[in-house]
Amino acid sequence: MGHKKDKTKNKDREMRDKSSSHQKDGDLNDPSVQQDHEEEGDDKLPKHEYEEELGKLQIELVRLQEWIKYKGLRVVVLFEGRDAAGKGGAIKRITASLNPRVCRVVALGVPTEKEKTQWYFQRYVPHLPAAGELVLFDRSWYNRAGVERVMEFCIEAEYWDFLRSCPNFETMLIRSGIILIKYWFSVGDKEQEKRFIHRINDPTRRWKISPMDVESRSKWVDYSKAKDAMFSYTDTKQSPWFVVEADDKRKARLNCISHLLSMVPYKDVPRDTITLLPLERDKAYVRPPMSEQTFVPDKY
Repeated sequence: MGHKKDKTKNKDREMRDKSSSHQKDGDLNDPSVQQDHEEEGDDKLPKHEYEEELGKLQIELVRLQEWIKYKGLRVVVLFEGRDAAGKGGAIKRITASLNPRVCRVVALGVPTEKEKTQWYFQRYVPHLPAAGELVLFDRSWYNRAGVERVMEFCIEAEYWDFLRSCPNFETMLIRSGIILIKYWFSVGDKEQEKRFIHRINDPTRRWKISPMDVESRSKWVDYSKAKDAMFSYTDTKQSPWFVVEADDKRKARLNCISHLLSMVPYKDVPRDTITLLPLERDKAYVRPPMSEQTFVPDKY
């Protein structure tokens, strides 16, 4: 009898899992792909737990950064996914406590007329890291497999050439000693809509939504198909995609950072003891009158 109950419970759990994963990126075999997925509620990570864990992970990121610099490693991390999937938020939390001279973010705009005539990967190569650097790409060369494909910003020949060339390009990077890590942030259509509305109504976030983002809503399935094709060519053993479930932003950030830390083994770096020198006093120095300086108004 107990065994029968367990079977029923497992079946119910499977049904719930299917329902909640409905309308995720690439879920094209589901005949009801146009329906909204169930909205998450009580299982969202509480803010205090999130902030406590984030603080711990950011300390580890500093240790990782110091190791990368100490060992002269070259690390590239790609962040891809649908609009409003949470890529920027994850990058912001990763870089918050890091040295911008060691860790930098690359977010390229629309290619110039000159860049359009170059070898496709050419404009990304100058941004690759030197020894002791960590580079985070907020969107990358995979633009061609996503937005350029769906919005027809490239021709068929360019698109297929990219899919065939990309694994070879990434193999060259890895063979040169670069550590390449690729993340795909997966968000459901209902959660994306909620985030878009929030951006539209929040004056501090409105700049985040563009006409292209709005148009992407009507091409949800096209983007899913493009993502599936991209994965089929570029999700290789040597350079796999790591999918981040991103309907819960807090969980997504913590999971992504935790995984990133696991991808580059690191240790504590030997440090010199820092001793502050005593403040130098010069009795002959006379400070100019403060009335001669212009100060910012003391408004607060």
